[in-house]
Amino acid sequence: MVAKRLLGAVIGSALLLSACVNGGGSATDTVISYNTPEQWANWGTVLEHFSESSGITAPNDPKNSGQALAALQAEAGAPAADVAYFGLVFGMQAKTKGLVAPFESQSLDAVPADLKASDGSWFTVHQGAIAFLVNTDALGDTPVPKCWKDLTSAQYKDKVGFLDPKTAAVGYSVMAAANLGLGGSFDNWSPGLEWAGKLKQNGLSLPAQTATSAVQQGEIPILIDADFNGYKLANTDDAPIKVVLPCEGSISVPYVMSLVKNGPHQEAGRKLLEYALSDEAQRLFAESYLRPVRDVEVPDDVAKAMLPKADYDKLVKTPDFAAMDKAQAGFLKRWNAEVAG
Repeated sequence: MVAKRLLGAVIGSALLLSACVNGGGSATDTVISYNTPEQWANWGTVLEHFSESSGITAPNDPKNSGQALAALQAEAGAPAADVAYFGLVFGMQAKTKGLVAPFESQSLDAVPADLKASDGSWFTVHQGAIAFLVNTDALGDTPVPKCWKDLTSAQYKDKVGFLDPKTAAVGYSVMAAANLGLGGSFDNWSPGLEWAGKLKQNGLSLPAQTATSAVQQGEIPILIDADFNGYKLANTDDAPIKVVLPCEGSISVPYVMSLVKNGPHQEAGRKLLEYALSDEAQRLFAESYLRPVRDVEVPDDVAKAMLPKADYDKLVKTPDFAAMDKAQAGFLKRWNAEVAG
């Protein structure tokens, strides 16, 4: 009888452990989020506050969007993550590949329809915009550019750069923003490619990796990049950087979150997603100069450090990101033939 009781206890313990590992039971004291680096978007503070308020351990994760998507694909049979954070197009791809699950919340009602999936399988938590990051010291007496067309002027020779659209999502976003601002569409890349061709002849720099240090040091006096990188350089790093939204218009750069399909801690994952849309988390994200997706009051010092909301409302549009994603292969073919080659 003793042996039977011991065997039963061992089997019961094994089943309980198996249930916890595979997402069953009540194991909700941990949540694993992919692509939440401590220094990016204030994730360190966001997850710290979430843990303090919920009692759920929430470690940071150093992946980027592409690495997070690749990990979810590799682990699809036995997911290790509960939620994931992506640049918007990567979130859309995760949904297409069946890696993320629907999410329902009243908080999603405050997220615009074009910034979320209809089933909540991805939704925007905050966004930036494509802008000119201008090192005013490096420009000297040369005027700060105001428009996409300005940049082709001879006075900006060897002074302009953006990440190579062949290798960087931000680089492709720059080209999409310029093309749309100059009258093009995702079916007509000619305005943007002609503009980029003129820049190439004028000494355009196309770094393959993050170039914020290059604009900070004046090596690239005008870097076209995400606005929040410029605000950080100006206000956190005390660099002589001015952020400019081009006069012809620009596009938003949304970042989204998703519930991982069959993640091991589904309840904890849902709680983290709810928290990401809370007033507190939205304000914490804003401290990294990312614009909240919900209409919340941000800290005064942050609001004063950024361009007015009216400027964003006037100049920054949300494009059809599905069409933008679909058009990328055709764009790259023309880019290689007409600009890069």
